[in-house]
Amino acid sequence: MRHRGASIIFYNSQNQVLLVLRDNIATIPYPNTWDVPGGHIEENEGADECIVREMMEEIEINVAGCSLFRVYEFLDRTEYIFTMPAEFDVAKMVLHEGQMIRWFSWEEAAQLDIAYGFDEVLNDYFNS
Repeated sequence: MRHRGASIIFYNSQNQVLLVLRDNIATIPYPNTWDVPGGHIEENEGADECIVREMMEEIEINVAGCSLFRVYEFLDRTEYIFTMPAEFDVAKMVLHEGQMIRWFSWEEAAQLDIAYGFDEVLNDYFNS
């Protein structure tokens, strides 16, 4: 069975998206790159259940009620992308995975090294 993931694009009133800088550990995929928050869908778990669980585990934010943006068929996985408006103060956020979390405009995000092909997803989001 093909790997499945769920990720979420948090966006704010300044048209910025929230990205996480992945840990700089050589044994993980895409170390020290920016990523859209999310994770792997477990067996017998729906994509919407996964994104709620992952965000509680990673940043202690309840995203129940977020909206499905699109489903992507990447070479290595099927990725369910959700969106949700947010006005988080990143200085006050809890982060259990990754080095830091930060808001980015599309112009800023386009200059980053983005993990897992999410540059395509962000491009689609900002152009939608």
